[in-house]
Amino acid sequence: MKIWQKIKTYGEMIKFSHTIFALPFAFAAVILANREKPITFWMLFWILIAMASARSAAMGFNRLADHKFDTLNPRTANRALPRGIISRKSTIMFVAVSSFLFILSAAALNELCFYLSFPVLLVLFGYSYTKRFTQWSHLFLGFSIGLAPLGAWLAVTGTFSWKILLLSVALMTYIAGFDILYSCQDIDFDRKTGLFSLPANKGPNFALRVSCLLHFLTFFSLATLYIIFQLKGIYLVFLAAIGILLVIEHILVNPRDFSKVNIAFFHVNSIISILILGAILADEILRRI
Repeated sequence: MKIWQKIKTYGEMIKFSHTIFALPFAFAAVILANREKPITFWMLFWILIAMASARSAAMGFNRLADHKFDTLNPRTANRALPRGIISRKSTIMFVAVSSFLFILSAAALNELCFYLSFPVLLVLFGYSYTKRFTQWSHLFLGFSIGLAPLGAWLAVTGTFSWKILLLSVALMTYIAGFDILYSCQDIDFDRKTGLFSLPANKGPNFALRVSCLLHFLTFFSLATLYIIFQLKGIYLVFLAAIGILLVIEHILVNPRDFSKVNIAFFHVNSIISILILGAILADEILRRI
């Protein structure tokens, strides 16, 4: 396999394009943390490496844990591991290297990040098994990814602040909410194989109501962020756009039609994530003028 093709294949295996969901939140936290301590090029570099490697390790591990289910599910049977394009041995090596890079980047940032990198990896890996015993696995996924803004803040400041938890809660509920929408595609498969998910266990109507509540909490957390960090009015313009997109997302996905799940999942959510970073960046630019 040519090197470029190999990179592309691994990128598709871990859905590298989906990094856009959490990365803007992390960099938004970096901008806010800059108020406490000036950021440097190397901070940004190692935060980027930490984010990319942590996600790669988590997704690679998830592909290993779900190998059997991915092979049986028509929606996922075309992935690289079920098709044998990438072997389990190669995937294990990929996870090991990604984990090492994450620990290395955490150590390069500060001592606190280094010590926390180990339990963080356990949390990221642990998510892969939650769907086997709880219908609330979506919340665990949200929690694991929601650590990103807090981690970015700790990387810059080296200290904890409850204020940044608002951004972590926003990311947690945002991820959990649209993961519930996404899992509606697998209701029949989850029921057939005994896997737990909210749509499969409680039905799509209940699941979509929970998703809606979670996204209301996302909006509420982002609105509270405006007050706590004393952001400027431009932030509210972005916040209004985010609110509209969240409503559109729930209009696109309803109990009678799941055909637009992928549009809501990738296109709408990508825009929302970018708007989060844009809102914080625009505030910072105006603050410096």
